[in-house]
Amino acid sequence: MTNPPIAMVVAGSEATGGAGFQVDIKTFQQLGVYGVGTLTCIVAFDPKNNWGHRFHPVDPQILEEQIEAALACHDETNMDTVKIGMLGTPTTVDTVAKALSNRKWKNVVLDPVLICKGQEPGAALDTDNALRQQILPLATVTTPNVFEAKTLAGMDAIETIADLEAAARKIGESVPYVVAKGGVELPGEDAIDVLWDGKKITRYCAKKIGNERVSGAGCTLAAAITAELAKGTDIHDAVGAAKELVTRGIEYRVKAHTPFDTVWQGA
Repeated sequence: MTNPPIAMVVAGSEATGGAGFQVDIKTFQQLGVYGVGTLTCIVAFDPKNNWGHRFHPVDPQILEEQIEAALACHDETNMDTVKIGMLGTPTTVDTVAKALSNRKWKNVVLDPVLICKGQEPGAALDTDNALRQQILPLATVTTPNVFEAKTLAGMDAIETIADLEAAARKIGESVPYVVAKGGVELPGEDAIDVLWDGKKITRYCAKKIGNERVSGAGCTLAAAITAELAKGTDIHDAVGAAKELVTRGIEYRVKAHTPFDTVWQGA
């Protein structure tokens, strides 16, 4: 027997199973990748208050212990790929950046969660700045949505696919590969994501399945790219496979008492 491909995830827990660490591990498993990881925070929606966010960061020492244990399990020849999701506080950003810097990674996929719901605006801004300064430089791939792409690129607005491509190129001055997600945020019949590989733009298109956001779509796309890279897939094929998985997961979305549907990775 040989080990399957292995990847690490550093992200927050989301108790409904629709986003975050839970989505990452499910996506890894669906694509034949063994996942290890670290919880950075716990987000518990409040069903008694319009499903608002209740945000609880994990203590830095516990963060360090989780990362230490995960990295001790597998050397870098067997686990050279990591996905970074929600971090949540400047302290968490600093702790994760220092810990991951102690290892040589082939693939660092950053899903740049720039809005930390449940926090005061000032705290969220501090986290965003820390993420750009300490985590973005470590990334080999980043997967911003429209808002995140606009923020990272320093643009006033992204209203068209051409704008999205321009943002990807701008962010690509700092990160080798940029997957900018258009989704349902931009006009048109298709949900279009774009990949900037440092030389050219590649578009990935699928017909929109409704016009409402589906929770976990962004997490799933980034996790699927991570899993494919861990298997040695080329970045262009990795994004294509991820797009197909997310599209099917949106088509067979899971409905619940929440005000949002969630992606079904097993579809």
